[in-house]
Amino acid sequence: MKKLVPALAAMALTTACVMPPKDVTDEDLVAYDAAVASIGCDLRSESDYLPVELQTGLTREKIIEIGQYKLSTEEVVALEGGGVRLVTGACAPTAA
Repeated sequence: MKKLVPALAAMALTTACVMPPKDVTDEDLVAYDAAVASIGCDLRSESDYLPVELQTGLTREKIIEIGQYKLSTEEVVALEGGGVRLVTGACAPTAA
């Protein structure tokens, strides 16, 4: 049983470390946040993706991968009907 505890702790630590998508830099993540915030924090349709692509210089595929990564880190939440909402930085929900 004593050998199991360190193994479980290591597994928990490994699963807690989610890596950003391949070929995505910290600057890309910051640019994503700024671009999504500039369009109102929701990324759901073509009219949302295009300005984010233009502002960041990232492909649609990378934008989607970043959204999936940020979903796993709880920096975005899934929207009903598809898409995501950024919930950090300028898009953080405010207490009512």
